[in-house]
Amino acid sequence: MPLADRIRPQTLDEMVGQSHILAKGKPLYNIITKGKIPNMIFYGTSGVGKTTVANIIAKQTSMSLYRLNGTQASTSDIKDIVSNLGTFAAANGILLFLDEIQYLNKKQQQTLLEYIETGEITLIASTTENPYFYVYNAVLSRCTVFEFKPVTPKETEPAVRRALDLIGKELGCEFKADDEVIEHIAYGCGGDVRKAVNTVELCALSCENNTITMETARILTQKSSMSYDRDGDKHYDILSAFQKSIRGSDENAALHYMARLIAAGDITSLCRRLLVTASEDIGLAYPMAIPIVKACVDSALQLGLPEAKIPLADAVILLCTSPKSNSGVMAISAALEDVEKGNTGDFPRHLQNVHYDGEGAEVKGQHYLYPHNYPNHYVEQQYLPDEIKDRVYYQFGENKLEQQAKAYRDSIKGKSGK
Repeated sequence: MPLADRIRPQTLDEMVGQSHILAKGKPLYNIITKGKIPNMIFYGTSGVGKTTVANIIAKQTSMSLYRLNGTQASTSDIKDIVSNLGTFAAANGILLFLDEIQYLNKKQQQTLLEYIETGEITLIASTTENPYFYVYNAVLSRCTVFEFKPVTPKETEPAVRRALDLIGKELGCEFKADDEVIEHIAYGCGGDVRKAVNTVELCALSCENNTITMETARILTQKSSMSYDRDGDKHYDILSAFQKSIRGSDENAALHYMARLIAAGDITSLCRRLLVTASEDIGLAYPMAIPIVKACVDSALQLGLPEAKIPLADAVILLCTSPKSNSGVMAISAALEDVEKGNTGDFPRHLQNVHYDGEGAEVKGQHYLYPHNYPNHYVEQQYLPDEIKDRVYYQFGENKLEQQAKAYRDSIKGKSGK
C-alpha cells in the first residue's frame, strides 16, 4: 500500500484541514459524533480527506458498508447491492460510499433514488466536480452537500512530519529533514495531502544517509502548487478570478492568475479571456485597448512560451490600469432582451431597402433623409420600429471618452434644433 493509505487518519482528531466543517462544534463533526448519518455528498479536489472522512463514518455505524467507484460501477453493481436489503447481510441497513458519483449516468443514479428516499440505503458520495452541475437533481435534493477545501501548507505540515516518522519506523531508521524541507513539500502539494505524503515516501527512499535535502525535495515534489483541470471547475475558477481581477483594476492579482495559467501551459484560454475582457470591461472607456490587446495576443501566439508571457503581461497590466466601462455590453444585453421577448415590430418605411410600394400603401415613396446632406452630418428621424421607438439601450459611461462623445452628440442635436 502507498504510504498515503498506510497513514490515513483513523479518527477525526487525526484529520488535517477542513476545520470549517470538522472542527468541534462544526456541522459535519456534530453529525458524525451523534451517529445519525444522513445522505451526504462530499465535494472537493483530490487528496483533501473526502474518502478518509467516509471511512471514519463507516467505522462508527452498525450499517453494512459497500463501496462503488463511479468510473467503473455498472447498473448491475448497484442492483447487486440493493439485493442485499432485507437480508442478514444488511440487517441494519446499507451505507454506500460512492466515489466519483459524477461518472454515474442519470439512469444509474435513479436506480438508487427510491432506496435513498426510504432510508434503506444511506449514501455518502464524493465528487471532484460541482455536484450542482453533475448530480441528478432528485438525488441532490435528498443529500446534504459539504465542500472540502484545499488544505493549506501550514495544515499539511503535521501530515508530512507524521509520514516521515512512520516510514522511519517501518524502515528502522530516523530520517532527518530541515523545517524548510518540510515546508517545501507541504507547499508543493497544492492542497493535496496525498501528494505531499507520497512525496515524503519518494524522498525517504531516494535520500542518502537518511537525510532529505532541499535539492531532493525540489526534484521529487510534484509540480502541483495549483489545482488545474482544463475540463473542470478549477479551470473556470482561475479564468473567472483572472477577469474579475482585471475588472477590479488589481494588476497584481491578475498577474498572479495569469502566471497560474501560464504554469499550466494554457495560453489559449488566457488569450481568449483577455480579448473578451478588453471589450466587456474596458470597452468604450478606452477603445484602443481592444486592438492593442489583439496585437499582444497575436504576438504571444506567434512567439509561444516562454516568450509569450511578455506581451501577455503587457496586455494584462494595460487592461488593469485602463479606465473601465461596461456600457457596450449592457447596451447589447438590453437590446437582445427586447428581441428575445418579441419586442421588435416592422422596419420604418424610410429605412427599408428601396422597392415598389403596393397599391394599398398609405404613403408612397421611401422619404429617407440622408444625414450627410445636413449640417454636422445629422438629421432627426425615427430609426426604431414604432412599437419601441422611444427605447434607450445605451447609457453613456461616466469616463472621459464617453462623456466627450455625449457632449458631441448633444451639440449636434442642439444645432439641428431638435
